[in-house]
Amino acid sequence: MFEIPSHQLPSLTSWFPSGTPGPGALVEHALSTGTGRWWVDRAIRPRALAVACGDQVLLRGDPQALAVGALTPFALSYVEAPARFGPALYSAFDRVTPWERMVYVHQAPTAIPPVRRGVTVRRLSAEDALALDSLGSDSAWIHATWGRTVNLASSGYGWAAFADGRVLALACTRFKGSAYEDIAVLTHPDRRRERLALACVTALTRDIAARGRTASWCCSRDNRPSRLLAWTAGFRLAREYVHHVTGRPVPRGIPAAVPA
Repeated sequence: MFEIPSHQLPSLTSWFPSGTPGPGALVEHALSTGTGRWWVDRAIRPRALAVACGDQVLLRGDPQALAVGALTPFALSYVEAPARFGPALYSAFDRVTPWERMVYVHQAPTAIPPVRRGVTVRRLSAEDALALDSLGSDSAWIHATWGRTVNLASSGYGWAAFADGRVLALACTRFKGSAYEDIAVLTHPDRRRERLALACVTALTRDIAARGRTASWCCSRDNRPSRLLAWTAGFRLAREYVHHVTGRPVPRGIPAAVPA
């Protein structure tokens, strides 16, 4: 597969239907923000197409059209693809881990919980970019789909809990779709169990509703704290899916990953 600019894309209507919750909003977000990267197997009438935004990849089409090494750009990524791409993924990387995921949709509005004295929950502004940078590389995933921290901070799509200029918790739109906004949330390890994430999520979901969209939430089936927070914030399970965590590309002549 080779990378192409977005203005050379074929019609995406049949590849990625719009207006779906969860990872389906990735494509619309990539197009509207310009942060996505696109690959096809051939320029004219492509048979396979991939879009990446942050560390997330959606892969569609015919796996039989993929040449050897075609999937190497998607090493160390989270790849969501139909089951027919399984053999191609396992042959391309030294490790492929299936990860069961759950998609929740916001259905029950909740009240914003009170927070401790000295903590302020508010919408992000462009001046907060440095505070987001200070979260460190382990938290970079939450703003990666916006390209840079200043893009998220100035977008109007994030809420955070602050104390002394420091971000204690953050909730933001990770993928902005036409009907759904898929959100992400994190809390500083030292400030958990203070309902700060719940306060940020509640404020964000109200914003999303005011924009005429619905918030969605994706998390691992094994992530019980995330599932509990989603339920408490008014999200309800809509569907489940599987994406694959890829390892490093397999050099030629080396055995590929073994399916779990």
